[in-house]
Amino acid sequence: MNRLSRKQKWTLCRILVSAGLLILAVLLHHLILPHETRKWYILLPVYAIPYLLIGYDVIRKAILGIVHGQLLDENFLMWIATIGAFAIGEYPEAVFVMLFYQVGELFQSIAVGRSRQSISDLMDICPERARVVRDGIEIEVDPTEVAVGELLVIRPGEKIPLDGVVEVGTSGINTKSLTGESIPREVAPGDTIISGCVNQSGVLHVRVSKPYEDSTVAKILELVERSSSVKSKTEHAITKFARIYTPCVVGAAALLALIPLFILGPTAVWQGQWLKAALIFLVVSCPCALVISVPLSYFGGIGAASKRGILMKGSEYLETLARVDTVAFDKTGTLTEGSFRVTEVTPVQGSEKELLMLAAAAEQDSNHPIAQSLRQAAGEGPLPAVADTEEIAGRGIRTVIDGKTVLVGNRSLMESVGIEPPRDARIGTVVYIAVDGVFAGSILISDAIKPDAKEAMDELKKSGVRRLVMLTGDRDEVAGAVSKELGITEYRAELLPDGKVEALESYLGDTAGALAFVGDGVNDAPVLARADVGIAMGALGSDAAVEAADVVLMKDRPADLAEAIRIARKTKRIVWQNIWFALGVKLLFLALSVFGWTNLWAATFADVGVAVIAILNAMRAGR
Repeated sequence: MNRLSRKQKWTLCRILVSAGLLILAVLLHHLILPHETRKWYILLPVYAIPYLLIGYDVIRKAILGIVHGQLLDENFLMWIATIGAFAIGEYPEAVFVMLFYQVGELFQSIAVGRSRQSISDLMDICPERARVVRDGIEIEVDPTEVAVGELLVIRPGEKIPLDGVVEVGTSGINTKSLTGESIPREVAPGDTIISGCVNQSGVLHVRVSKPYEDSTVAKILELVERSSSVKSKTEHAITKFARIYTPCVVGAAALLALIPLFILGPTAVWQGQWLKAALIFLVVSCPCALVISVPLSYFGGIGAASKRGILMKGSEYLETLARVDTVAFDKTGTLTEGSFRVTEVTPVQGSEKELLMLAAAAEQDSNHPIAQSLRQAAGEGPLPAVADTEEIAGRGIRTVIDGKTVLVGNRSLMESVGIEPPRDARIGTVVYIAVDGVFAGSILISDAIKPDAKEAMDELKKSGVRRLVMLTGDRDEVAGAVSKELGITEYRAELLPDGKVEALESYLGDTAGALAFVGDGVNDAPVLARADVGIAMGALGSDAAVEAADVVLMKDRPADLAEAIRIARKTKRIVWQNIWFALGVKLLFLALSVFGWTNLWAATFADVGVAVIAILNAMRAGR
């Protein structure tokens, strides 16, 4: 009872009281009242009390539907069926139909509430207030009022309201609300932290880097809100089916009641035989089992995924994910760590330190990961001054250091000035350096494969994904080595962003099911948007990739893709189990009602019972 909402508790109380009053009415009807006093004007008020108590809201909705021109919904069907039962003297059945219908509605309400809970937990990740330092004084304001560049003070136990960079303090950050990962992440001055997480231990002073509307928490809330509004093809089909199906069965019920009037005459009709059959037909035909259970199943699947740090932008993408048989991956930051580091320095002229300093100086103004790794390897000391720096797109940098022309870049840059560096079979990114037209040496920068990447490929193969592809802008040798290690049989290397799109389109035309693309970078956004379902690595991925994607893996774990596909396929199985089960039982009882081989009690069990079973089955999607 404690887990029920106030409205659900009130509905449960109404069900229990109405059930008690119905039992008393039946006892009074069949055991207490003398036979000669069992008149309709005495029995009708006795049964009307529990009927109105349990059904007043259904009657109100049915009348409002009539007023607004929406006649043929489940409330209208229940109301007409029960009024008809009263008209032919089936008083207990009329109350029971309404009572059991409300039991089904309560089950639905509880199921939807529990399915929503895992998603609504995400809606509580943003604090209502932010503590900001202004004129040397700490004040609390709404997070939307904090400007980029202002200083936040975040104390232990508080949620981080905005994205920023730590300036003072060290602490452990709990990211479970975003990623599902319970192990805290340690942060120190210079580290970036994202909104929605919880500061666990130390006081942090954080410089805001993004306005609220562009913060991580705002984007996640937008994704969650969008996920419930984007419907799958199956949901749209069921909605259209219900709009056609309900008028048809109401018309069929009317014909079932009226045709015998013309064939057999009025006597048979007014005995109630065919009118009762029509009422049974109405009760059985109510499509609530389908209309409720299908969206509930998808909602449960989205909730189950969110518990594991997998955000689905809507049930449409969950349904598409269930059909995936080809997965294409970006390499850097998706299958590999994306954290480049210098692993080998090979000088031809001078020392390793001198070569490293030249490369770091040339790249000192670049934000590229390779440039950052070169500067990190060079150490904290001052770098030589540079002049006349020119970036050569897709090749590298030309600059002047101490009066000497220095080239730092790939093999293509060397070859463009007539230098033929030795062929390099090492796995990684090789940076070549030339000084005054003479080859000076090379630096190897490597990117480690993510620990769970091999496991992810194995799990995807087990789940029935028949084709694994890697599309990367890296060198062919590097792409080949990574593919071999991970068990990926197809790859295309040295691709620019438009080349990735062209490569993806070639696979789209050769896929029986659906194609998913997994990426994390800005240059992956066009490919993510072009794929049947785009999947972004969310925690470290770029904003552009997250915005273009349909699914976001918040933990940045490739293995979570296999988990997402499993959830999608399980959800789809549950949806179709409910569809076939509900249609099968309803068709059976519709046929029985036409021949008069069933009654209102059984019809009510057939309708509401099917709905309850379908709802309970749908709830499995959330586990």
